[in-house]
Amino acid sequence: MSTPLIPAEVLASPMTVAHIELAEAVTAHNYRPLPVVIATAEGAWVTDVDGRRYLDCLAGYSALNFGHRHPRLVAAAGDQLARVTLTSRAFYNDQLGPFARDLAALAGMDLVLPMNTGSEAVETAIKVARKWGYEVKGIPADQANIVVAADNFHGRTSTIISFSTEPVARAGFGPYMPGFRVVPFGDVAALAAAVDVHTAAILLEPIQGEAGVHIPPAGFLGQVRRLCTEQQVLFLADEIQSGLGRTGTTFACEHEAVVPDMYILGKALGGGIVPVSAVVARADVLGVIRPGSHGSTFGGNPLAAAVGRAVVELLGSGELQERARRLGQRLRERLEPLVGNGVLAIRSRGLWAGVDVDPALMSGRQLCERLMGKGVLTKDTHGSTVRLAPPIIIEETDLDWMTDQFAAVLAEARLSADCVRLRFDPRSS
Repeated sequence: MSTPLIPAEVLASPMTVAHIELAEAVTAHNYRPLPVVIATAEGAWVTDVDGRRYLDCLAGYSALNFGHRHPRLVAAAGDQLARVTLTSRAFYNDQLGPFARDLAALAGMDLVLPMNTGSEAVETAIKVARKWGYEVKGIPADQANIVVAADNFHGRTSTIISFSTEPVARAGFGPYMPGFRVVPFGDVAALAAAVDVHTAAILLEPIQGEAGVHIPPAGFLGQVRRLCTEQQVLFLADEIQSGLGRTGTTFACEHEAVVPDMYILGKALGGGIVPVSAVVARADVLGVIRPGSHGSTFGGNPLAAAVGRAVVELLGSGELQERARRLGQRLRERLEPLVGNGVLAIRSRGLWAGVDVDPALMSGRQLCERLMGKGVLTKDTHGSTVRLAPPIIIEETDLDWMTDQFAAVLAEARLSADCVRLRFDPRSS
């Protein structure tokens, strides 16, 4: 197999190339990673196989909100590893109850249904909403619909991609599951028009992460909440990326003082150590689930529950949420001067930003590759957008250094573009 394309500006050692070649040869090509091979990590920093350090400004798509190997989370995992890791839900374990109790209290809800991955949590939410629609709302059998937003990202299972509007995620995987209605994100009128007597739920990300950190118009979430209450429809808030401190509050819905009927959680709930996800809701919603109707061998396992409970404890004081709010404000202040200087727009909430790069200057991928050359790791999306989501525990000086590298890459690209224009502009002779 040929060596994967590595940008010329990236000085890849033989060891790095060997690791990349091996991974490319024996794994399916469902990702296109940056050409860096990480070997160790701590806090907001990672180190590659050659000893080069990088500032992690993606944080595992928010799975690493608390940084790599947070000592309290590692301690909780280590203690549990020495005791018991899996029982299956055929038996009780001494970690599940405390975890579910504490998570429900954090969310202001009654019950928790634990799973493993974000996609599983969304699938669980869909199943619960449909069953609630039939048993509580009285929707005729097999007639329930769920309203979703365009440009959503809720996972990649066959059910979820059935209502995706992203061609790459959807194409070639049909036939698609019916029962979903797609409306523009942030459009209350379209949302209201899509709801009818057979609607069981509205499923939304309070902020669309994969789409490029798209924030809805002010008041939108409140209007969704009122519509759901008036029409006896469940409001399902997918806070897998936006939740657990990322936006400066525990949940992004809190920015509009909105409480959904169900929170869908994942990523940061496992502290970057183990996959942990959950749906958290009122008893009258999750009460429709009964023995045998849903489950998972690993869902709620003792190791996951111990780590998840430690995550909830970290969030209990509100200090991390306040830190994300404060550092997020600084991030925005330092990014805003770049608009008009290689950046077309910035969207941010807390320590989470989507930066639209001028495609005439470079693509989002090219920007990420050049940032990697300066020691900053992040990820592009939708061609010209770069997402910034460093761990909440990042130091302010490191945050400033990251934005300095961002500005430097843009300045170098603008200088290069200016030189090219002067070279080929006959008026410059």
